[in-house]
Amino acid sequence: MDGAHPQVILNDELLGHFNVPRGYIEEETQRQLKEIRRRREHNLAGRQPVAVEGRVAIVVDDGIATGGTVRAALKGVSKAQPARLILAVPVAPADTMERLRTEADEVICLTTPEPFYAVGEHYEDFRQTSDREVTTLLDEAQRWNRQNGP
Repeated sequence: MDGAHPQVILNDELLGHFNVPRGYIEEETQRQLKEIRRRREHNLAGRQPVAVEGRVAIVVDDGIATGGTVRAALKGVSKAQPARLILAVPVAPADTMERLRTEADEVICLTTPEPFYAVGEHYEDFRQTSDREVTTLLDEAQRWNRQNGP
């Protein structure tokens, strides 16, 4: 999604295990919300967000480990009321994929290796996508939509 409705998803089991102070959670939440606003403004750069309501929405991730981030993404997209919500990933642990099946209408995962150690193990190049690459891809998508229709 475009970050219009950010939400906080906490893993209470992990928080309890590591005894994370609530003050830290609040400070980090504010820091992350600020970063979400910055990225949203930068990435949209005057573009209108794509309307999701009534359409098929496909959430794609490069791989899933715990599922926390993609769970938040799925919840955010589902708030926009798509006709159908699909999750597509190349690699993830089987137990994580099983837990995510209730979050989307369809879940597609190419491989669920056992044991699963990390997403990056399954890539030759696992560099982060830069802000510039994101902006370039959004510009290309906007040009394609103007030429071909949404």
